[in-house]
Amino acid sequence: MAAYGLYTHIAANKTRSVVLLIGLFALIYVLVYAGALLAEVAIDSERPVGFYLNAAAADLVKALPFATIGAALWIAIAYFFNQKLIDAVTGGREVTRQEQPRLYNQLENLCISRGIAMPKLKVMDSPALNAFASGLNPRQYSITVTSGLLAALDDHEIEAVLGHELTHIRNGDVQMMVIAMIVAGVVGFFGEMFFRMFFQGGFRFGGGSGGSSSSSSSSSSDRKGGGGAVMVVILAIVLILLAWLLSQVVKLALSRSREYLADAGSVELTKNPDAMISALRKIENRGELEGATSAVMEMCVDNPRQGFADLFATHPSVDSRVAALVKFAGGRDPGALALPSPDDAADAETPPTPPSPEESAPPTPWTDTPPQPPRPGFLRGPWGRRA
Repeated sequence: MAAYGLYTHIAANKTRSVVLLIGLFALIYVLVYAGALLAEVAIDSERPVGFYLNAAAADLVKALPFATIGAALWIAIAYFFNQKLIDAVTGGREVTRQEQPRLYNQLENLCISRGIAMPKLKVMDSPALNAFASGLNPRQYSITVTSGLLAALDDHEIEAVLGHELTHIRNGDVQMMVIAMIVAGVVGFFGEMFFRMFFQGGFRFGGGSGGSSSSSSSSSSDRKGGGGAVMVVILAIVLILLAWLLSQVVKLALSRSREYLADAGSVELTKNPDAMISALRKIENRGELEGATSAVMEMCVDNPRQGFADLFATHPSVDSRVAALVKFAGGRDPGALALPSPDDAADAETPPTPPSPEESAPPTPWTDTPPQPPRPGFLRGPWGRRA
């Protein structure tokens, strides 16, 4: 079967997906260990650091089966329900050929040209100009476009955007992005749960020893093991923050070259680099989806939410993507494009006033002036007026 994109990129994405799943379990174990440290300190705050580390390790061994089952259950839920969750966030709805014949036919033609199973086609009501692909297997694959994109782009540009998203599906970028969402989601959930449980819930050292005895022996606790308890609490907080940070860095493992490859795959499908360039120029800075999570925005054609100093940006800039298409695909860059104003669109929808019969009549063969009505007593013949 004909393929497009780079085989090495596809193989690398499959490897990354496996690594991300393994990393998910590792990060969960780190969170469980951090939670065990905090729990041991909450039970007894008068122990040395070594005691807490060993006790938390023993707790981790006991909790390992439950943590593993919990992580596997989370992955299973995400596998079967990820698309429903995404649709719930974005409001995307599946459309048929009868509802969107223009869009449906364009996607179908692209799939037929490469022998690809056609993904589901969805439209979300939003004035933003954006689109994204999602799903973890061929039965779930879908491409969602906004109503604003359909209104602002012409047929060639929409076809280029569809080719871009199809390339993401074929190259395995979609599965990897969904897995990254799972990793970041589960780590963020458990990290926030620990913080709420131990800190916002009134966490105290030696909580089980009673209020009066704790206050009366606070100075002796500081001399014996209070310092160790403080160090262990700091270590637990660092581990939780590290797990969260690594879950965010996971997204950086999704090399931004995937967008360049998707642009190139679109050009290979449509044979029209100018359409991909003009589509990017129209979408530029107009793709913000109201209410969408950062995970959904990272799957879109363009993500206007850039990271600090562009370090955590999941998409290269439109300028760099256009420059690549100009350099390697021979496209032409029209520069920043302005969309039609609402007044222009209203004027375009208003039909022009038809001319009167006198205004619409063509001039005679012998003169450039419009014909005049015949004077009384004259008859009109094939060569002009005659008496």
